[in-house]
Amino acid sequence: MNIEEKDLPKFSKLGSRNFIELALLIPHSYEDRNLYPQPSIGTKQLIDAEVLNFSYSTKFIKLRLFVFNFNLEIDAIIFQPKPYYSRQFVKGIRVFLFGKMELNFSNLQMLQPKIVTNSGGIVAVYKSKLRADVMQNLVKKYVSVENLMTDGLREDVCRSLIALHFPSALPVYEALEALKFAELYNHLTLLASKKESYPALKSFKADYDTWVKTLPFELTKDQLRAIKKIQKDFSKEIAVKRMVVGDVGSGKTMVILACAYMARELGSILMAPTTVLANQLFEEAQKFLPKEIKITLVTNKSKKEDLSDYDFIIGTHALLFRDIKEMAVVMIDEQHRFGTAQRNKLSKMLEKNRKRPHFLQFSATPIPRTQAMINSYLLEVSLIQETPFKKDIDSFVIHKPDFPDLLEHIKSEVALEHQVLIVYPLVEESEFVNYQSIEEARGFWEKNFDNVYVTHGKDKEKEQVLYDFREKGDILLATTVVEVGISLPKLTTVVIVGAERLGLSTLHQLRGRVSRTGLKGYCYLYTNVESSKRLEAFTKTMSGFEIAKLDLQYRKSGDVLSGNEQSGQSFRFVDMAEDEEIIVEVQSFIKESTPQI
Repeated sequence: MNIEEKDLPKFSKLGSRNFIELALLIPHSYEDRNLYPQPSIGTKQLIDAEVLNFSYSTKFIKLRLFVFNFNLEIDAIIFQPKPYYSRQFVKGIRVFLFGKMELNFSNLQMLQPKIVTNSGGIVAVYKSKLRADVMQNLVKKYVSVENLMTDGLREDVCRSLIALHFPSALPVYEALEALKFAELYNHLTLLASKKESYPALKSFKADYDTWVKTLPFELTKDQLRAIKKIQKDFSKEIAVKRMVVGDVGSGKTMVILACAYMARELGSILMAPTTVLANQLFEEAQKFLPKEIKITLVTNKSKKEDLSDYDFIIGTHALLFRDIKEMAVVMIDEQHRFGTAQRNKLSKMLEKNRKRPHFLQFSATPIPRTQAMINSYLLEVSLIQETPFKKDIDSFVIHKPDFPDLLEHIKSEVALEHQVLIVYPLVEESEFVNYQSIEEARGFWEKNFDNVYVTHGKDKEKEQVLYDFREKGDILLATTVVEVGISLPKLTTVVIVGAERLGLSTLHQLRGRVSRTGLKGYCYLYTNVESSKRLEAFTKTMSGFEIAKLDLQYRKSGDVLSGNEQSGQSFRFVDMAEDEEIIVEVQSFIKESTPQI
């Protein structure tokens, strides 16, 4: 059965695209619409009644009714009546009314009755954007085992959902597992339908072993696993879209360089979000790739030159305004810092006869395993969870009384020629935030320490400030502008002011700036909040993937399908932090029933 054209606006108003999504709009409550021979005080009941008399005012309607199923007369009161009620209730009319039974000084009366059709049994009540009777009729018309199975759902799941909408008795127990299954199935199949396929501009067999052996260190198993999967991607006739997600300091740069090495004869391009990051990647490429691979850097300050001679082009968004020859591979670093249009533009620029380059995105923001499993329906996903060396960072939650001790620690680290980063929530004073801003605090630090540098998001010179701090600074006062960016090898301490205001993933990124070269590191979370389970949990793990899972538990996830990012739960029934088993179950079912997905 298809949705009738006249009902399409109703589906649209509900935000439902198919029968499954309509069925997932489960009832808010249930009403017992059976006719009983005795009144039940304090509960809502259905009565079969004749209007004997009524009086009407703008404040209330009072009805005198004869109730056939009770075989007695009662009163009914409707407060704040709608104007059309005066036409509905006329003397002698026989109606079915549903309302709450009450005793008023031994007189039986019904409060706020509504006229209903006597469908009998247990009736589902919905909270929706449609009028109650319209919603009930829509569900009755379209929510059936046959329709849900047509949408692809398993029969037992369909029957559980039907029981929620058309219960045979009270009480009704929510079939939570069925709701989760249906919600995930619908989400994954819609994601799969959004996955676009293009023929590859170039498919090629590549070798990376020779290059790996030249490195002065061993790559981790996760790095090698990701590189091997990408090697297979490059040999495919379809242009692959892969997301490589790595924890802070997991060595994503070496995976990027492996890709450039494998594509050396056919060309690759890498776009980074900042000049600082592009410069850093350029330096790493020059250091670790063979000299015969021609590499160049493109930024807003670069002279416009012919790029056709280069094998590996690294740049910022300035690349989007340059003429670039046919390249087999496009890579985006810190992909979340570019808009969707910017990310896609680079691929489209190189499109030829509907053929596109292989497209790789890299992210240093770890995601939970459950999120990775779901994302894999839109693109291939590789997780790099190992780090080349274990970071030795101690994390603490601190409060105002701890400040003298913090000050002593900072002095001792500066004496060792180590660097300190202090992250403030604001640049200027605000009456809405109960913490000092950078401008309020800088006087104290500049008075008590030498070589204090200051930068923030609106600072046009922030990249230069970061360079200068790296070379000769002791203390850097900044906003979260340093969350991702320049490598600071001497940085051993980060102090995050108002830490409870930031997401755990952001805190992890900031902590990740510390101890990049194996030095002992420290992370201080300064808060005015007396106690925070969230911050305490953060101090107990260094794994970005574990922290992403904690973040889910505390803040919930965004919506992959619609592209909305929010702190609210995008799934109504599925718990992304806990429901890995049911994701596996749904994926297996989809694989068995629709092998093409």
